[in-house]
Amino acid sequence: MTDADRSRIAHCFHYPLFQALFGRRSRRFGLGMTLPSGPLAFQSNHAPLPLSELERSILIAAATGISGWSFGVPFGPARPQSHAEFTQRFTGRTAPTAAGIGTPVLFFTDDEGCYVTRTRDISPAQMRELRSIDDDAERILATCQASTTKIRDRRLDLPAEPPHMLPPNLWMANAPGSTLFMPVGDASEEFLGLLALAISNGVMMVDTDTGQSAGDLRRFIRSGLIDDARKLPLSELQDDAYEALCLELAMMGHNIALTLQAIGLGGLYLAGLNRWSVLGAFAEDGVEGLGFRFITEDRFPPNPVGLDDVYEGLCPPYYPDMESAVRAFAARKFGSDGAYVSSEGPWNDNSGVKGSVEPYSEEFLECMTEVSEYVLKKHGTFPGTRTTMVLPGYVQAHHLDTEFYDQHHRPGAYLSTHAEHLGRWHDS
Repeated sequence: MTDADRSRIAHCFHYPLFQALFGRRSRRFGLGMTLPSGPLAFQSNHAPLPLSELERSILIAAATGISGWSFGVPFGPARPQSHAEFTQRFTGRTAPTAAGIGTPVLFFTDDEGCYVTRTRDISPAQMRELRSIDDDAERILATCQASTTKIRDRRLDLPAEPPHMLPPNLWMANAPGSTLFMPVGDASEEFLGLLALAISNGVMMVDTDTGQSAGDLRRFIRSGLIDDARKLPLSELQDDAYEALCLELAMMGHNIALTLQAIGLGGLYLAGLNRWSVLGAFAEDGVEGLGFRFITEDRFPPNPVGLDDVYEGLCPPYYPDMESAVRAFAARKFGSDGAYVSSEGPWNDNSGVKGSVEPYSEEFLECMTEVSEYVLKKHGTFPGTRTTMVLPGYVQAHHLDTEFYDQHHRPGAYLSTHAEHLGRWHDS
């Protein structure tokens, strides 16, 4: 990095939080754009200006940056002498995830292509704890850059027309010069994490429609692993998994939106893009999207289950059955490279804390499998009722055309960081 880059980073990273919070607006009009008609009609006098690699890297770090070790879930009443075994990943990141399950990744696109940043499986042992922004900013950005893979050599294939975009977004969404961020989460792994939490507390899953057990769970009731007096409808767990992911992904997006104010970039958080178009459900119609694999069931819209070799769900077709998916889930906790096997961690006595956690028993895994196979058989997809891959919203970043706001808005429509952006970030 140049000294100018370091100065830019320092200015951005020291920007006051509350100025970003209260200065956040959806600033839609960027360089090179045209608002075609109406009282705010305007045509930019400038060419589109793509984000620099540094600008883009800072936004990626805001969404996915590694911040050291997470602290896990310290207590579960079912095993009061043990550290709770709910955490799937001890990787602390800038956005929280339910029970440390930590499934989200970040897809994004610009004029040069489509990309994915995957920091969820980075071992915090490779990172030192955050000491200061001055010392650690470059390390954080370098980690995000090293975790980013280019998956396509052109901008996301997303026509500016319905049904791929809502009409109010046609003039500006995914426009030349912009960067469109797409946080995606895996509901199959999220569901398995919450199912494991339920079973570890003796909860029996029941089919919402019939009121009967979700699978043949009699032997698990007899052994005392689960209690038939403690029932939880499958639909509630399915909704919990989906809603938890929506919250996690929204917080990733909001981190980016706040950072736009600190850098002085235009953009907004938006939801008016068709997620099926973005992920690739219209590939047969010539709209490739990101190229996800879809499972089609008559009862539901096409279900994205993963992007081959990039981001794959813990379910068929990436596993032959749910038993193998459940065991892969358990291995992420207790396998040779699992979260609870390494002696590294955030505590004074890492080995003692992790060593207090017993791996899942064979019976436990069989119970998880029975419920999971029931869900798959009932719905034809996993975890059923909602999509496997979750994409609730987007963040677009672009360079603000301040001339539009000067002509149509009162003073204060943009921040000092926007007014000074080109001079600070692009002059040297």
